Amino acid sequence: MNIDLQAREIKPQRQTFQRVAAYIGDKPASRYEEATLGVQPSANFHYRPTWEPEHELFDAGRTAITMADWYALRDPRQYYYANWTMARAKQQDAMEANYDFVESRGLVTKMSDSVRTKASEILMPLRHVAWAGNMNNCSICARGWGTAFTAPAMFHAMDHLGVAQYLTRLGLALGEPEALQAGKNDWLGDSRWQVLRRYVEDTLVLKDPFELFVAQNLALNGLLYPLIFTHFVDDRVALQGGTAVAMLCSFMPEWHEESARWIDAVVKVAAADNADNLALITGWYQRYTGLAQAALAPVANAALGAEGDALLADVRATLDARARKAGLAL
Repeated sequence: MNIDLQAREIKPQRQTFQRVAAYIGDKPASRYEEATLGVQPSANFHYRPTWEPEHELFDAGRTAITMADWYALRDPRQYYYANWTMARAKQQDAMEANYDFVESRGLVTKMSDSVRTKASEILMPLRHVAWAGNMNNCSICARGWGTAFTAPAMFHAMDHLGVAQYLTRLGLALGEPEALQAGKNDWLGDSRWQVLRRYVEDTLVLKDPFELFVAQNLALNGLLYPLIFTHFVDDRVALQGGTAVAMLCSFMPEWHEESARWIDAVVKVAAADNADNLALITGWYQRYTGLAQAALAPVANAALGAEGDALLADVRATLDARARKAGLAL
């Protein structure tokens, strides 16, 4: 008996979901595009929220920013849940390897008391700043519009929670639970932290999600992370025998550099959409970066001594260059 096997080509009737094809045409889509485009609920809400009856449950009117297409605010990293978790899992593995290296060789105990105390004094209050970053990005996700904008904000919220957890673990490695309590006490009562605390608590009540995006992710993070984790941890603590601290904080500067690509891309596209957006975002940037710089000045002086003001000014100049490259009219 002869068996005749023939190959037959079956052409799909469509290449992707209709909601995705509305944005890219009927062609094969990436996983990121399938997880992002056309996902935002926009109809059939049935009721308005009792806490904000002037808005729908999901409403682009919660921000003063307007966009011809909110899905234009795409993440250049193309993160959706699966590849974001895989990327963070690899970084977690690297951090675990760092902890194993530090603990197996007793590197924390080999640090001088002065370096260990200084690192704990500056880094432990930042646990509360990172927690606020988590809360603020949750708010951006809840109040924002368009999955291209809100989904990365939720990932960013969880990244801030990860930073807070890494700092907590560092505190336990440096000084047991007493270091965490001392950091909390400083955050609540030390005069050097109160201006930053005021800035952080004021952002917690901002209602416009895009204004909050600028205040938290561009202005505050854009100054804080280079100042503390580059100039203080890498350039000061590590060179004074605190290599262990730099290893246990290695996630923070790496994450900041990666996430800056998304933040800058969002600002660039939104500012280029129309002149009103450009004016609003530029104004928010100038206001909140000035406030954040003033809030970080006492922290810079505490961490970096006489060089604090100059290094903070350098960080501000670098952030201004980022903002100009993103199209802001500074």
